[in-house]
Amino acid sequence: MAYSEGKLAVITGAGSGIGRALALHLNREGCALCLSDINSTTLEATLGMLPRTEVPASGEVLDVADRAAVHGWAQELGTRHGHVDIVVNNAGVALVATVEESDYADLDWLMGINFWGVVHGTRAFLPFLRRAEQGHLVNISSVFGLIGVPTQSAYNAAKFAVRGYTEALRQEMAGSNVHVCCVHPGGIRTAIARNARGSSPGLTAEERGSEFERLARTTPESAAAQIVKAIERRRKRLLIGGDARYISLISRLFPASYPRLLPGLGRPAHSLSR
Repeated sequence: MAYSEGKLAVITGAGSGIGRALALHLNREGCALCLSDINSTTLEATLGMLPRTEVPASGEVLDVADRAAVHGWAQELGTRHGHVDIVVNNAGVALVATVEESDYADLDWLMGINFWGVVHGTRAFLPFLRRAEQGHLVNISSVFGLIGVPTQSAYNAAKFAVRGYTEALRQEMAGSNVHVCCVHPGGIRTAIARNARGSSPGLTAEERGSEFERLARTTPESAAAQIVKAIERRRKRLLIGGDARYISLISRLFPASYPRLLPGLGRPAHSLSR
């Protein structure tokens, strides 16, 4: 019997990438799902792909940057189910721009989803995780929450913030029934780079996406399986992919000089993870 069988999981950004792969994996294990995404078409596609139609699953078109909407969704689910066992704050977007080129509107857009979306999901669902026999909160940061990379200052800022926020919460939840895990994926083969706002010097969005997919080493399915295992084992921190583990090591050993040792990461959007 799988650990997640009979439990209830909430996943944001479930219309593609890691979020979709998590939904499929947990559904196969018999876990009921409450999924959300801002894109109704891809969300419906995920729901239509679930292999076990007898396992309950619902979808909500949701902008995680909208605090009232996220809290309203959580209250609705809490009233309906009483508690939630697993919450994965996964929704994310990308922006490619130097600090000097960055537009405030784009910065607000990215931070609203990548950082505030995590805060909203955490604050809204924490009371219902508290009601579970064992609650699991998983916040998706990135390898870019460990190092800074040119043209990724906004993404870096959001993912570093997710890391700090989650690590602080993990200590606050010590000894409680809520397990908190911060996930740092390396390069995952998703469409986040292709769909990023901004521009890469000398590259079209299609070329940028193709280059990223060539460099990304981990499939969403593998990432999802590792996240589910981290939930089962109550891991506090998860690095996904050999590239993530290598980058983590190099950044700790050489905190100021790692850019010289990781030159490939100067390429825009190399390790964006959704």
